[in-house]
Amino acid sequence: MNYLLVFIGGGLGSCLRHIVNVTCPRFLGTNFPYHTFIINITGSTVMGLIAGYLAFKGDAAQSWRLFLMTGILGGYTTFSAFSLDAGLLYERGELGLAALYVLGSVVLSIVGLFAGLALVRSLVA
Repeated sequence: MNYLLVFIGGGLGSCLRHIVNVTCPRFLGTNFPYHTFIINITGSTVMGLIAGYLAFKGDAAQSWRLFLMTGILGGYTTFSAFSLDAGLLYERGELGLAALYVLGSVVLSIVGLFAGLALVRSLVA
């Protein structure tokens, strides 16, 4: 049942992401990746709201956590999970680990992107 909740939530989150992806260029143009910018900020804000509520109230069933956080927000943006992980490291006083996680994630993700592009170019060309 938990996998089904994540599956349904992920589909809903992906649909929400697609709506933002289609709507933003129509209203804001394409000179800046507004769609990703908005998705990352709104997803992280909602993740903070849910995580904060659960931390202080703690009465939500695991099924709701899976549906909302892993499912909907996971389909909408994984940046929200990244933000939560970085925030948890910071809250625990692990400032060095938080900085390493943030910088490492961003830099190595971009390096990974270019490495993947280079590999495909070398295989296709």
